[in-house]
Amino acid sequence: MLTNKQRTALRSMANGMETIFSVGKNGVTPDVTAAVADALAAREMVKISVLNNCETEPREIAETLAGRTRSDVVQVIGKRIVLFKKNPKREGIAI
Repeated sequence: MLTNKQRTALRSMANGMETIFSVGKNGVTPDVTAAVADALAAREMVKISVLNNCETEPREIAETLAGRTRSDVVQVIGKRIVLFKKNPKREGIAI
């Protein structure tokens, strides 16, 4: 669980990040979940875009992915989602 101070720091870091995943009309499939989990292990923080043809709300997608990958939702703004998961095996983002 992230504190407000940690979430604020992560939000500022996420501003310059590129979106590396898109969720479309199929929603959160097992393949999307696996890809996000792998990216979180490598990067610790990922930005995801929800396409216009997706019928599921971005907040619901964020909560689903966070639950499946055991990560934290940093923010959901419009159709953009940022997730964070600390990787104890590497020195990455210091929060």
